[in-house]
Amino acid sequence: MNTHPRPLVILGGTGDLTGRLLLPSLAHLLTAGRTSPHVVAVATDDYDDDGYRRWATDRLARHGDPADEACRGTVVDALSYVRGDVTDPEVLRAALEKAATFDPRPPVVYLALPNGLFGDTLSALEQAGVPDGTVIAVEKPFGVDGNDAQRLNHLLHRLVPEHAAFRIDHFIAKRTVLNILGLRFANRLFEPLWNNGHVDRVEIVYDEDLGLESRARYYDRAGALRDMLQNHLLQILALVAMDPPQALDAATLASRKADALRAVRAVDPGDAVRGRYGAGDVDGRKLPAYVDEEGVDPDRSTETFAEFVVHIDNWRWAGVPFRLRTGKALATNRKEICVHFRPVPHSPFTDDAPRPNVLRIKLDTDGMVLELDLNGENDPFDLERRRFETDPAAPPVPAYATVLESMLAGESALSISDVEAEESWRIVETVLAAWEADEAPLVEYPAGSDGPQPPASWAQRPDLRSAGC
Repeated sequence: MNTHPRPLVILGGTGDLTGRLLLPSLAHLLTAGRTSPHVVAVATDDYDDDGYRRWATDRLARHGDPADEACRGTVVDALSYVRGDVTDPEVLRAALEKAATFDPRPPVVYLALPNGLFGDTLSALEQAGVPDGTVIAVEKPFGVDGNDAQRLNHLLHRLVPEHAAFRIDHFIAKRTVLNILGLRFANRLFEPLWNNGHVDRVEIVYDEDLGLESRARYYDRAGALRDMLQNHLLQILALVAMDPPQALDAATLASRKADALRAVRAVDPGDAVRGRYGAGDVDGRKLPAYVDEEGVDPDRSTETFAEFVVHIDNWRWAGVPFRLRTGKALATNRKEICVHFRPVPHSPFTDDAPRPNVLRIKLDTDGMVLELDLNGENDPFDLERRRFETDPAAPPVPAYATVLESMLAGESALSISDVEAEESWRIVETVLAAWEADEAPLVEYPAGSDGPQPPASWAQRPDLRSAGC
């Protein structure tokens, strides 16, 4: 990685994302021995440089890791501020000029903004003029639907080439997610079995026991499908399903992931379930119904639970269902990829049939578990389930800091390509349209439960039945 990163211009410099994630990530990088960039923040709040530094100091104290406390002052000292509207070309021109006074290299311009402002802000950047070599980073979700994603891609490409457009999804920087690459392509054991001849089904699950947690301003307009399934979980699916890459450079990885997503059939609305949590008890915590949470508009019909099954129409995965699921205020935190292998074709164990093997890749603890049936300790002709587990030490920096470091170095392997962004919307658009037209029930489930029960019709279809993980 480049130890002297280019300057960073944050549009939305006083927003929740900046205070909760971006500034703490810069402190993480310093603690891990990296160098922090100079930052120019842009927002409408009435601050000068010193006032903004006081704001940043407060946010680092609230949201920073205690281990990074010694580095916070260095982050704050490298901050400066431009007051104004991020959709005003003159304001953006002033921010770019201010960044150049600290470092003449082309900056990274980070749109830490609600996605409804992306289009106007990109148009204003075009009018302001960005230096050659600028990197532009945008947060997820990229657009609100497929047409919007195409429009934003067109605007981005008028500003910078594709390799300098960084569509952020910090999930693919999680070490356990990146370990999918090592698991599959550095071990002869798994890749020959990674196909429909040996895999029965795959589940990608991100269940949370937390409720809204003061995120109504964003979440109530997004919902579970746009917040998690359309981006994070489909990106994981692409890494699980893609064909082996020739190399791990950005262009090759993007091409392989895009091919996998192109092969995913658009989800049938009948293969999807949505729900919204009601009042309940989660591990001793009382949660109000979602519609009673502060900042929620109950007339929006925002879902807090989304689940669907997708099918991949290619030789490797034809006939293997991929089940994607996420929900809030559920009974357990279950965050994992479960690869269910097919049963053995014949078992000589007449009294104790072996259960199919399961590989679990954890999405919260960087661990992996392989479940096998082995001969029992007391009777060698009995079978016992054994778990072979690895739980590596925590990475030196969290996923968000890893993405930020890659972006500042101009390395785009952890970015989402234009094709991936558009294909991800194509996969879910039929479901979104049905849900927005209220053509599917919004099932209420009690907080602290396992979520909505799937429709009875799912029990008649093997690809929609789940035996759990």
